[in-house]
Amino acid sequence: MSGINKVILVGRLGQDPESKDINNTVNTKFSLATSDSWTDKKTGEKKERTEWHNIKLWGKLAETAYTYLKKGHQVYLEGHLVTMKWQDKTTGYDKYRTEVVLNGFGDTLHLLEKKDSNDQRVPVPQAARSPQVDNTHLTDRGSDGQSITPVAKDEFDDDIPF
Repeated sequence: MSGINKVILVGRLGQDPESKDINNTVNTKFSLATSDSWTDKKTGEKKERTEWHNIKLWGKLAETAYTYLKKGHQVYLEGHLVTMKWQDKTTGYDKYRTEVVLNGFGDTLHLLEKKDSNDQRVPVPQAARSPQVDNTHLTDRGSDGQSITPVAKDEFDDDIPF
């Protein structure tokens, strides 16, 4: 039986990306922070927990990340988990490192916002995140056989709170 190994993260870079060439393929790595905040029900105190993730990219995606990403940028990424195991030479104990790897088909990286010259966060226009698809010529048939035309994202009004 096969399984699914997919990771989706939205977070901020903890450092500028580092890049090197390994066997004529670009490899870029950086750390990514994801945070969760809540209010403690007993004390009413605000709490926050930050998780740090090791991110590694290969190929063209690695080149793009190295060129455009900087510490503090917020990104959306989709990749898969890879765990390395080795033995520590001084202690003899097994060591492990888990990374989120983006290296091929189905892996995604989007810059969500960047800092401007005044060190303020600025949302990246949607067009810079991912290409828009012109779906005005597409039609579908509903269960009653009538034509359904897709609605553009900016025209869609919904009361869903998320």
